[in-house]
Amino acid sequence: MKIRFLGACQEVGRSAFAVSVGSKYLVLDYGVMVNHHVGFPMHIPPKEVEAIVLTHAHLDHVGSAPIFYIHGGVPLYGVQPTFTLTSLIIKDFLKLSGYYAPYEFMDLQTMLKHTKELQYHQSIDVGDASLTLVNAGHIPGSAQAIITSEGKRLLYTGDFNRQPTRLVDGADPGNYKDLDAIIIEGTYATEDHPMRDGLEKEFVEKVTEVVEGGGTVLVPAFGVGRSQELLSVLSAYHFEHPVFVDGMALDAMEMLLKYPSSLRDSSVFERASKMAHWVDGWNDRRRAAKTAGVIISPAGMLKGGASVFYMENVAAKKQNAVFMVSFQVPGSPGRILLERKKFVIHGKARPVDARVERFDFSSHGGRRELELTLSDLDKKTKVFIVHGAEGNCKKLAEWASKEQGLEATAPKTGDVIEI
Repeated sequence: MKIRFLGACQEVGRSAFAVSVGSKYLVLDYGVMVNHHVGFPMHIPPKEVEAIVLTHAHLDHVGSAPIFYIHGGVPLYGVQPTFTLTSLIIKDFLKLSGYYAPYEFMDLQTMLKHTKELQYHQSIDVGDASLTLVNAGHIPGSAQAIITSEGKRLLYTGDFNRQPTRLVDGADPGNYKDLDAIIIEGTYATEDHPMRDGLEKEFVEKVTEVVEGGGTVLVPAFGVGRSQELLSVLSAYHFEHPVFVDGMALDAMEMLLKYPSSLRDSSVFERASKMAHWVDGWNDRRRAAKTAGVIISPAGMLKGGASVFYMENVAAKKQNAVFMVSFQVPGSPGRILLERKKFVIHGKARPVDARVERFDFSSHGGRRELELTLSDLDKKTKVFIVHGAEGNCKKLAEWASKEQGLEATAPKTGDVIEI
């Protein structure tokens, strides 16, 4: 079995891997890098591709996939609502940065005609290999991929989380034995996440404190997953003040209501959707910005979207707050806000007087979960750490080698490894 590492190597973004399934390859994710510049994975000729798997609907895992559908196409596997949400976020990507994309809207439409919906634990043949998807616990529809070929067994975790959240159950833990190789994320290799119950309680208490003091709380959050989770948290705690939801978060919420089986508790989610004020247009936005309440809005890193408008209205008043709940790439507006308490408004970096705090609602496993997963592995398993910035892939590989006696590496983009 050959593995080609096409992206997400010692970086977060443009996840893409290709695994041999006979004479062709099964491509696992094909995303984009959306930090400062849009970047794409290494090219693999479409004629060499047997099929594609999308592990979940985040742009850094799916944003380049339509490239394979410019001329012809191949089967596209995933667990719903991955395809529905992928359509939403790629349409948004094309709208915001169409001149960067090497494909067009009609290529996305062609791609969606090739989708093959799988259920968790359903095995199918792809080329000379067998493919099985199991729950990854990251967002609704997220999956880990198990490929068996040439007598070898590989697991690709994608983005995964063993801790349950308000939105989804934790990752299926029973798949880490009897592997020949694992491609595992290292996003939070050096950082533990707080336990969910205490974090939720603290978040709701601090939101309530600001709102009851007459302030507005802006919660910039990823449109797919995080926004809906935070709304579900407020609903579960019976939060009684106004909650406004804006932008892509609304579209994703509407789609998830159609896939109740993808959610941990669909009744909590349905109640949450009914408690929210669905923002419709600029009059609603202006009203929300002046209301003592909560605004949940993309973009999670404050790189565009309605959250930038809200920042311009919320940032200058001390009774307001900005609570960051999503991963912040180094150099992003959200990271700069956390580190320097400054935000660019009308072309100038201005100090933010509103209260700024970070709440670690990560949908990735932290150091504790990553180390637990690695300690579950048989010693024969070759370990490849990907999807980690700031040296995290190498650090986790060193820990696995030293503490667990595993053969662990942090591959570079372009590496081809045979197992």
